[in-house]
Amino acid sequence: MISQTSRVTFPAPKKTSLASSIVARQDRIPVWALPNLFIGIIGLGFFFTFFDIGDINVSFIQTCTQIVPGCLPQLASKFLGLPVLFNLVGYMVGALILSPFADRYGRRDLMFITMMITGIGSLITVFAGNYFTFILARTITGIGVGADLAIVNTYINEIAPRKGRAKYTALIFIMATSGSSLGVLLGLYLTTPATPFPYGLPFALAAPDFVIGWRIMYGIGALLGIVGLLLRFELPESPRWLVSKGRMAEAELVVSRMEQQALRRLPELPPIVPELPIQGRMQKSGYAGIFSNALYFKRTILLLVIWLLGYITVYSNAAGSTALLVALGYPPAEAGLLAALGVAGTLGCAFIAYLLGERLDRKYWLPISAAINLLGGIIIATSGSDFALSTLGSIVLSMGSYLWLPVAYAWSTEFYPTRSRASGYALADGIGHIGGGIGVTYVGSFAARLGPLGTFILISSFLIVAAWLAQFGPLTRNKRLDEVSP
Repeated sequence: MISQTSRVTFPAPKKTSLASSIVARQDRIPVWALPNLFIGIIGLGFFFTFFDIGDINVSFIQTCTQIVPGCLPQLASKFLGLPVLFNLVGYMVGALILSPFADRYGRRDLMFITMMITGIGSLITVFAGNYFTFILARTITGIGVGADLAIVNTYINEIAPRKGRAKYTALIFIMATSGSSLGVLLGLYLTTPATPFPYGLPFALAAPDFVIGWRIMYGIGALLGIVGLLLRFELPESPRWLVSKGRMAEAELVVSRMEQQALRRLPELPPIVPELPIQGRMQKSGYAGIFSNALYFKRTILLLVIWLLGYITVYSNAAGSTALLVALGYPPAEAGLLAALGVAGTLGCAFIAYLLGERLDRKYWLPISAAINLLGGIIIATSGSDFALSTLGSIVLSMGSYLWLPVAYAWSTEFYPTRSRASGYALADGIGHIGGGIGVTYVGSFAARLGPLGTFILISSFLIVAAWLAQFGPLTRNKRLDEVSP
C-alpha cells in the first residue's frame, strides 16, 4: 500500500492540470517501479531481435554455398550485401510505417505486432530454398526488428526513472548483446567445419553431410520470438502515452501501481517534483508534430546523420566482419572464430554502459566509442599471423562498435515529446540504417584495394565523424523528459 506521506490528493483540476500531476508523480519515483520480471520480458524481446541481427554474421558462408549456385566460401562476401541491405530496407520501412502507430494507438499493442512480424520472418528463413526467398525473409524480419527497436526503446525510456534512462536501456542491451553473441557462437558451432584450435572449433558440426546448421539457427530465432510475444501480454501501457491521449484514469492506475511497487524498495517516496506543462491532445503528433516544429525538425536532421554514419561502422563490423576478414585473407573458420571471440567485447561494452552510462552525458560516449573502435581495427590490421593479437583486436573492435549504442538509444528517445517520441526515434534511426547497408555492401569492397589497415581506418572514420556531430546535440542526462522535449 502507498504510505500516507507519499499519497497525493488532487483538487478538482482541469484535465491538463491532472495530466501534469500524474506525470509529476511518476517523475518523482527514483527506482525501477515495475516488477523485475518485466525487465526480463522486455529484454527477451531484444534478445531475439539481436539474435536475428547476429546470426547471419558467421552462418552466411554456409547459407550462401547452399542456396546460391556456384557460391564458394571466399565469394560469400559478394552475396552478403543484398540480404543485409534488404533487411535494413525492411528495418527502415517497418520503423517508419509501424512506429507512428505506437504514437497513435499505444506502445504495448504495437510491440505485439512487431514481435509477431519478426518471428514470421525468421520462420520463413528456415525454409528458404533459394537466394530470392532468403532475401525476402530477411526483409520481412527487418520490418519487425526496425519497428520493435524503436517502440521498445521508447517504452523503456518512458517507464524508467529519470536518472536511470540510459542505465535501464543498457540493462536491456545486455540481453540484446547476449542474443547477438549467441547468434555468432551458434553460427560458429553449427555452420563452420571442425578445425583445430585456434583456427576454428575442433568440435564444430558443419560437414558435407551436415549443411542445415543455418536453418536450425533461424528456427531457434523463431521459437524465441514466440516466447517473447506471449510474455509481452504482461506489460502495462506507458502512463505518459495514456496521459498524452487524455486517458487519465488508466494513467493514474498505472502510476499508482508503480508507486506501490517502488514502496517495496523504499521506506517512502520523495516529494512530488514541480509540475511541468503537459501539451494537450490538440497538439500535432507523429511526423506532423516533428515537421511542423523547428526544434524537433533540426534535432531529427542531426540525429539522422549521426545514426547513418555510425551504422556504417556498426554494420561493417557486426554483420560483415567474418566475410570482411575472409576477403582480407583469413581462412573462413579462423575468421568466424575471431568474430565469435569478439563477442566478449560486445558483452563487455553492455556492462560498461549499464554501470557507467549515467556518469557522462549521452553525447560524450560517442567519441569514446570511436576511439576504441579505431584502436581495435589497428590492432587487427597490424597483428599479422599472431592469433592472440587478432583476438584482442576483435574484442576491442566489437566494444568500440557497440559501446555507444545503448546510450544513443536513450538519447534518441529524449530528443522528442511523448506525442511524437516513437515516430521521431523511428525517423532518425530507421533512415539512419541506410548507413548499415552502405557499410556492408560497399565498404567491404574496398578491402582488396586499401588493405587491412586502410580498411579498418575507413570503417572507423564514419563513427569518428558521427561523434563530432553529436557534440552539437542537447544535454539530457538527469533531466525530465518533458523538460528536454516539451
